[in-house]
Amino acid sequence: MSTATALADLEREITAPGAGPDRLRLVATPFVPEVRLHLAEDAILWWARMEAAAGRSLPPPYWASVWAGGQALARHLLDHPGIVAGRRVLDLGAGSGLVAIAAALAGAAQVVANDVDPYAVAAVTVNARANGVRVAVDGDDLLDGVAGVDVLVTGDALYDAELAARVLPYLRRCADRGVEVLVGDPDRGHLPPDGLELVASYPVPTTEPSVDSPVRRVQVLRPR
Repeated sequence: MSTATALADLEREITAPGAGPDRLRLVATPFVPEVRLHLAEDAILWWARMEAAAGRSLPPPYWASVWAGGQALARHLLDHPGIVAGRRVLDLGAGSGLVAIAAALAGAAQVVANDVDPYAVAAVTVNARANGVRVAVDGDDLLDGVAGVDVLVTGDALYDAELAARVLPYLRRCADRGVEVLVGDPDRGHLPPDGLELVASYPVPTTEPSVDSPVRRVQVLRPR
């Protein structure tokens, strides 16, 4: 699917009449109320409806929920704007674009949001527009290269072992080249035993599906 098709789908969805848990709504992010995002009350229902309409499988709509790692990282950037102010920022695995938007609000000179899901790229576009900020989008797989930016941020990018095995070396390469790297992670079991140090910790309200606790302790980390 092209990004243009995904963007047209999302623009149609956010302007469609009606309500319900399978609809996208523009809402304030619980832990980062400065940022509003188009989210689904029930992303699984939204996904099922869109797949039925398309008649084919679609990628999981991770961008349609707001995740704990991204919320903590976005909060950290807004509370410490000097990290990104006047600098070039890459948000890796951007999803909804929450962290990228926070970086733009904090005064970054340039922000690029990267995600391989065309719907996520489209979501970043509509969400940046809703927040009145400029965020460039990139749909390529970047993990075999090195980021040419000043700051690399990534929230919830270590959610499975296979992905973590690619992301962690990428983050290390970028850090070794002088890029400031920050990771937001609620510890889903794929953090390395060493190599990352704690920068901050936040109690983040849980909004993601299938999590029982109302609050998750989320770490902001950086390579040692």
